[in-house]
Amino acid sequence: MSRTPREIIVRPLMTEKSMRQKEEQNQVTFRVTPDANKVEIRNAVEQVFNVKVTDVRTASFEGKLKRMGRHVGRRANWKKAIVTLAEGHKIELVEGA
Repeated sequence: MSRTPREIIVRPLMTEKSMRQKEEQNQVTFRVTPDANKVEIRNAVEQVFNVKVTDVRTASFEGKLKRMGRHVGRRANWKKAIVTLAEGHKIELVEGA
């Protein structure tokens, strides 16, 4: 299963906690495809952003049940990856926001 790095990384997650981790611990948080493993995530981040990754932590989330009147549906399952960068490496996503 060969995927491009842009297919593995869906988007960066910008929450208060992730922005604090970025400043204090040099960690960046991404939403990734649910079937991506840590090795694929590491390679994708290193190729797309041209940085050195030291650690990858992942967490999987089950989609919530949602209702529209009498119809029941489910949001999609998703995965979060917290990537720790090596000293001196940095990813500039949005500054001054």
